[in-house]
Amino acid sequence: MLDQYLGILVIVALAALISAVMVTLSWFLGPKKVTPYKSAPYECGVEPIGDVHERFPIKFYVVAIIFILFDIEAVFLWAWYTSFKGSDTQFMVFSFFEFLAYMATWILGFVYAVRVGALDWDESTGMEEAKLGAAVVDPLQNPRTVLNPVEAL
Repeated sequence: MLDQYLGILVIVALAALISAVMVTLSWFLGPKKVTPYKSAPYECGVEPIGDVHERFPIKFYVVAIIFILFDIEAVFLWAWYTSFKGSDTQFMVFSFFEFLAYMATWILGFVYAVRVGALDWDESTGMEEAKLGAAVVDPLQNPRTVLNPVEAL
């Protein structure tokens, strides 16, 4: 029984050993003097600006989910095609209709995402004026300008 897992255990042990050696060597050989420039996060050559606790727009996450839809679709279609091309006729007919149902669901989801503007990156077209810092009317009908959502509270 142990013979079956011996190769995997050797690879895991080797990977752990190499990782430990690299971390230890970088600690010994790495720079010791800490400066603000060395401690700053690397932003592809651009000086980082803003606060660490800055909020990302929700559109970032929606586009990430749409990307995952495309990615998973490709994975499922590749597996389906691999099993489809060498199967019997009854399975081909059944899986073809299953494929059509899957693609219809995916297309409906994608059309919905496009209709609600999930792929529009221009914040000014998809946000209400109140969220853009324009004049807001509160329940007492007093107009005021909201620049920071925390100030509105």
